[in-house]
Amino acid sequence: MHTAVKTAFSIATATGLLLVVSMGQAWAHAHPVQQTPAPDTTISAPGAVTIVYTEPIEAALSSLNVLDAQGKQVNTAKAHVTDSNHKSLEVALPKLSSGHYKVQWAVVADDGHRSHGSYTFAVK
Repeated sequence: MHTAVKTAFSIATATGLLLVVSMGQAWAHAHPVQQTPAPDTTISAPGAVTIVYTEPIEAALSSLNVLDAQGKQVNTAKAHVTDSNHKSLEVALPKLSSGHYKVQWAVVADDGHRSHGSYTFAVK
């Protein structure tokens, strides 16, 4: 019985340690917490796209681009960090016509972890 308790304790400890380590790795990547315009919305033409991330990002290693329905990039400006804590990335936009647009982002967090994604919005 004593060996069974030791085995159960060892398994529980290993499982808990694995959970804590995997959670730390997931938190190390920068992920969007706020997107303007928001995903899947229809709005008047925005002057910029802004994404706020969970972690500080390296602006020089990150990108934020907006594509039209044909896949052509519509922004000519380069994305830049807009806040002192380096969690907000923004790109200026020209006047957009009515239609659907795709936002593509790729960021590198200060700790070196890379993440990327995309979403769409529409202009009335």
